[in-house]
Amino acid sequence: MIPIITLIISFIFDGLLTNYLPYLVQDLSYFTPLFTVTSIFIIYPFYRKNERSYYITLFVLGFLYDLFYTNLLFFNASIFVMIGFISIILQRTFNLGFIKNIIFVVFIISLYEGIGCFFLWLYHIVPITIPSIIYKISHSLLLNIIYVEVVYFVYQIIPKKYKKISLN
Repeated sequence: MIPIITLIISFIFDGLLTNYLPYLVQDLSYFTPLFTVTSIFIIYPFYRKNERSYYITLFVLGFLYDLFYTNLLFFNASIFVMIGFISIILQRTFNLGFIKNIIFVVFIISLYEGIGCFFLWLYHIVPITIPSIIYKISHSLLLNIIYVEVVYFVYQIIPKKYKKISLN
């Protein structure tokens, strides 16, 4: 139940902050929220024993993200499943910690933005350049790193009887 609540809150925050962050430069906010994308990484320990449910959750979440925010049917659904697969590999290989969370969030945001920009460039939907990709990634890092660390801290202080897993 905790990961579903986290995903719902992340999904709603993505929509709210995208609409209400007023500082725009080159059509991007100084703080671009990708809370749903970063939540994919942080919720995996809750699904450690049932990865099939994790993939189904990510696909449904990506489909809803497509419907509400991007209007590209199955685009984010497939990207979320790929990011989930990479999150599984990262979390099986490394233990979570404060610094590792920051590194992994930077990697996941870069991967998400890179894949999105690649397909936009491939199909000539929007003109994409390397500086614009770096701009998008750099303007989404700070807010999302803070969000992941806050969620990770909250997960650490939740009593064990509610979370039923160990995040380390």
